[in-house]
Amino acid sequence: MTPEQRQELIRLLEKGEDISPEWARILFPPEKREYELVYHGKDREEDIIADTLAVPLQAVRTFGQNGVDWHNMLIFGDNLQAMKTLLEMKKAGKLRNADGTDGVRLVYIDPPFATRREFKGSQDQKAYQDRIAGAEFVEFLRKRLVLIKNLLAEDGNIVVHLDNRKLHYIKVVMDEVFGEQNFINEVIWHKGREGGSSRSHSAGSAIPTEYQNLLVYASNRRQRHWRLVLGPYKVSTVSRIEKDENGWFYTRGRMGRQPAEWEIEAGVSLKTYVSGDPTKTKEQVIAEITGPKAEFVALGDIWSSQIVPLTTCTDYPTEKPERLLSLLVKSGSQEGDIILDAFSGSGTTLAVSEKLGRSWIGLDCGKLSVYTIQKRMLNLRAEIGNKGPKLEAKPFTLYNAGLYDFSTLKELSWQDWRFFALQLFGCRDERHKIGGIEFDGYRQGQSVMIFNHMEAKHKGACITEETIQEIHEAAGSRVGSKVFIIAPALAFDFQQDYIDLGKVRYYALRIPYSIIHELHRREFKALKQPSDEMAVNDTVEAVGFDFIRTPELQYKTGTEKPKGELFEVGFIKIETFKSDAVVREPFRKKGNLETLSMVMLDFDYDETNKVFDFDAVFYADALEKEGWKVRFQTDQLGKKMMAVFIDIYGNEARVLINAAEFGKAVPKKKNGQKK
Repeated sequence: MTPEQRQELIRLLEKGEDISPEWARILFPPEKREYELVYHGKDREEDIIADTLAVPLQAVRTFGQNGVDWHNMLIFGDNLQAMKTLLEMKKAGKLRNADGTDGVRLVYIDPPFATRREFKGSQDQKAYQDRIAGAEFVEFLRKRLVLIKNLLAEDGNIVVHLDNRKLHYIKVVMDEVFGEQNFINEVIWHKGREGGSSRSHSAGSAIPTEYQNLLVYASNRRQRHWRLVLGPYKVSTVSRIEKDENGWFYTRGRMGRQPAEWEIEAGVSLKTYVSGDPTKTKEQVIAEITGPKAEFVALGDIWSSQIVPLTTCTDYPTEKPERLLSLLVKSGSQEGDIILDAFSGSGTTLAVSEKLGRSWIGLDCGKLSVYTIQKRMLNLRAEIGNKGPKLEAKPFTLYNAGLYDFSTLKELSWQDWRFFALQLFGCRDERHKIGGIEFDGYRQGQSVMIFNHMEAKHKGACITEETIQEIHEAAGSRVGSKVFIIAPALAFDFQQDYIDLGKVRYYALRIPYSIIHELHRREFKALKQPSDEMAVNDTVEAVGFDFIRTPELQYKTGTEKPKGELFEVGFIKIETFKSDAVVREPFRKKGNLETLSMVMLDFDYDETNKVFDFDAVFYADALEKEGWKVRFQTDQLGKKMMAVFIDIYGNEARVLINAAEFGKAVPKKKNGQKK
């Protein structure tokens, strides 16, 4: 610090003026490095971990049998907050691989590329558009990479899937976060002309893009767990196949290379055997060892469409082929290891991990993703590419992280309620007494009390201003400047968020209640769901938590014959849709329907197992153009249809509608399966 800077700082302090953020780097200079990536909004790694709220995981439903030590995890919520919670689980020994090591063995992420481009989804519709750009995107992803670095096992690996537009920025970020020495390689996935040229031409590019990029880093290069990625022989390698005296097939030269003269003179054997089955023809052998399923030779860093053909299992935009993930999962893990995908999308990573006997954790902030994955995991096929016999997935649990169902919380035991309340507000569990008053823990160094509303002597009792006064008289200033009291909202007999007594501020932390802005270092941001297909991947970041509030819904059903159509269709006319959310934001004026995000339909709802197996999704922007009518062909209907109306905060209004309301006779089912 220069003398001038010292004088200026003294002047600011003496006058009680605010110190600008620029002083942080002067007062607390970062570790000196040979070079450093600097941009607006960049936080220190330790601040990212400290400032990220570890939101508790609320189990919504478990699919499959109970009574096992580990359930695979599908988490709905902001992945940054959820990964902070997973980091706490790792510290507690609850993220353990098959060999007993703690942490995640392999992370694969396919984040939004932040290119402001449009993708084409099913039926040639706009699927989504990435909207995070520039430094904002770089820091958005860097925060998550910092959490992932801490989540990885000591011998773990991370694979980040990008395209050529943001690759170079993120390569520098990953060098900084993971260490340049832990960079392994960049894999080029050459998708072929059909996989990349159309968007390039539409953007006026003179050089069509036909590939995407995978950056591979190790947590610690010297300890990393990695097996060679094996793939097929090149066609050029087997173009000169011959048979030996035993009928075995081979090529001259190693890997197809022709022997040099000196090798021939020296009598060096340069045969590469590719098949030992004399009953097969040359053509059959070539087909077997050059097909996408073949695993014979180590792959380099360019994976062609021959190795990873473009295949899909869902209609989710930007879905990646199972073959691509199978190569990575088999190489970067072993059976029983934990695989994490923080941007799960259609769930390809999770499906492949399931098929290969790995444990998995999937995170996504989109309801469309969560329901797509749920459906996919309940309808798996055993082979990569979703072929072969049906595969029953091991038990997995769907969790909420950041958006909670208060009615379920009320059913918890006192100990579970206390634990959840402490987690919810980021408190340290540490009982202590001050002035004879028992407190449950600390929040940012200040005492926390969990009001036991379940205790017999407290049932029906309220926390009044007199209650706060009694605590203050007993504890006084010894409690510090703040005290936090956590209780159900109805347990407080006053409306204020806090009460000041002397120099102590007593906060009322109500459940359910969105986190009070003053208590968090970052402004509360609700988890947002898209209202059109172009924004499917735009729901990327939230700060804090909220509670589920079922939207007000009114609708009409019937059938009609749209103009220009030959046949009648069923419709649901949405007349009222209102959300009772604490956080209010400006919207375009569309009457009472401003908070509608999307409507999902399950045409043949399974009432026995109560599993929502969605068949179609309709976005609010498209519905607005159709007069807020959801239209569908009635021949798709079973006995009853489940309709789920989702608001932009992830709240749902569910209705079960009889097919008869659309003039549909009840169909017969075959073998109890959906039509």
